[in-house]
Amino acid sequence: MSSFKACIFDLDGVITDTAHYHYLAWQRLASSVGVVFDQADNDQLKGVGRMESLEYILAKSDRVFSPAEKAVLAHQKNEDYKNLIREISPANILPGIREAFDWLKAERWKIGLASASRNAPQVIRSLGIADVFDYTADAGAIPNGKPAPDIFLDVARAFGLKGDECIGVEDAAAGVAAIKAAGMTAIGIGDASVLREADIILPQTDFLLENGLKLLAG
Repeated sequence: MSSFKACIFDLDGVITDTAHYHYLAWQRLASSVGVVFDQADNDQLKGVGRMESLEYILAKSDRVFSPAEKAVLAHQKNEDYKNLIREISPANILPGIREAFDWLKAERWKIGLASASRNAPQVIRSLGIADVFDYTADAGAIPNGKPAPDIFLDVARAFGLKGDECIGVEDAAAGVAAIKAAGMTAIGIGDASVLREADIILPQTDFLLENGLKLLAG
């Protein structure tokens, strides 16, 4: 009998890939304030919340932005991103994720979502999987973003579980750090050199069920 009772997923890069849309929206925002934003910059924002990402970009500028200006820019980026993701559909679910969900449901595990994106509810509705999740964390109500453990602990509390009863699935170093800080077991999806703190590292989502969840469940 497995000691695990829940699996908590990140969204971008784990369930679907909206990273390109974030990149385009941030790039447009950076251009609007006269800052260069490239793929290397974008990699630094993996798993990081909206305002922290904005601060990273604005730090590249010589200008000082007021809180009101920052709020406008964050809203501008979010509206741009929401327009870009309107075309997302169930076809955009990454390989192996549906099978993982089906297995988790059959095993009676709780399924949670711990995404830093405030647009996560819209995205999972567009993907047609909103009803899969037993609990979706409200990123806007979480005090500290990843790598702080707050969002994963929020999901565990909602399930009435301890950290060691949960598995977290992430594609970003900050996310893996958050999972470990929450006392949970971490599955990393992606580059092993980046996700080295994870307990299991898989190159892509296809392997999540057989080489991740089932392996940990024993």
